Amino acid sequence: MEFEKVLKNRHSIRKFQKKEVSKKIIEKVLEMANISPSAGNLQARNVIIVKDAKVKKMVSEIALNQNFIAEAPVVFVVCANLEESALKYGKKGREFYSIQDATIFTSYLQLAITDSGLASCWVGAFNENELRDSLNLTGELKPIAIIPMGFPAERPSLTSRKSLNELIKKEF
Repeated sequence: MEFEKVLKNRHSIRKFQKKEVSKKIIEKVLEMANISPSAGNLQARNVIIVKDAKVKKMVSEIALNQNFIAEAPVVFVVCANLEESALKYGKKGREFYSIQDATIFTSYLQLAITDSGLASCWVGAFNENELRDSLNLTGELKPIAIIPMGFPAERPSLTSRKSLNELIKKEF
């Protein structure tokens, strides 16, 4: 397995080549991410795919004017499906498990993108209500992350990570 290589090559990329991403690649990364675990296997998450230039620009403005979003060939908006999870788990599903389902899916999505030779950046800074309204999302969908995807046009420097001593707070 080359999982360690995928992990080490995943970086937040904010510059993309002006090169189209094929439907086949888009479907492949989504299929791979869709393998992610979820509470009760409900898979309480949905994805909005944005390729239209005007809509990408709008999304970038709603994301506090992070213009690199509009420059990516493909933008995913990952949403938690609150009511899908609430059907089985009630309030805890609506407020917690659906959010976990969407974030786990998003992590897998980023790894699948890296494995496919492309790049992405997790964007969590956006006006949720404005994004929901602009994309005409129904009430059960809560936007969790914006993931611009494309072929990288930069190589970021490696960032440091906490040591295990800093990471681990307690052992029993």
